[in-house]
Amino acid sequence: MENPVIIFGAGGLGKAALEIFSANNVLVFGFLDDNEKLHNTEIQDITILGSTDDDSFLKYIGKKCEAFVAEEDPTARKQIVEMLVERRKVMPVNAIHRTAIISESAIVTHGIFANAGVIIGNHAKIGSHCIIHSRATIEHGAILEDYVQVGAGSIIGAGVTLQAKAFIGTGATLVAGVKIGKNAKVGPGSVVVTDVPAGATFFGNPAKKID
Repeated sequence: MENPVIIFGAGGLGKAALEIFSANNVLVFGFLDDNEKLHNTEIQDITILGSTDDDSFLKYIGKKCEAFVAEEDPTARKQIVEMLVERRKVMPVNAIHRTAIISESAIVTHGIFANAGVIIGNHAKIGSHCIIHSRATIEHGAILEDYVQVGAGSIIGAGVTLQAKAFIGTGATLVAGVKIGKNAKVGPGSVVVTDVPAGATFFGNPAKKID
């Protein structure tokens, strides 16, 4: 991309996004974060300029700068995205690590974070504002709806569907064809062999409902 990026969120995900953009030769203009204690401090020489709703910096987005939302909580992430769409008429850009492997037939939309070693197979569909951590594998034909998060090293089997805001913990395995409902959670290291209902939390091998 030609324009520099403003990163919304200066936590761990924001730092990872900074490294991705820097490695891709994309200039980061600065961070915006609602923790006032961080304002005017720096991360790798990039300043945390102000709050996420600061108009003095928001005015550049869509004109001189792009935006990326680095907020792990899906509700907070969605609020920032909706603010950007409403006030600046823009969608966040993607932060995709240069070592990620994405099939040419895969569909990748807006605001995606895909860290080092991520694999996205053929005809997979990645909805907007998903977070896919390091070395996670999304097999062919899998569908991730909006605001899904997939933990590092997880394997999302062929034809799996992750509905909106589903959370998959680190190192989990989802066998081919299962469906994970909206707002459902799968614990770290779990092996999911059956569908997970919306809002439920599953854990273990094989994974079972725990709430």
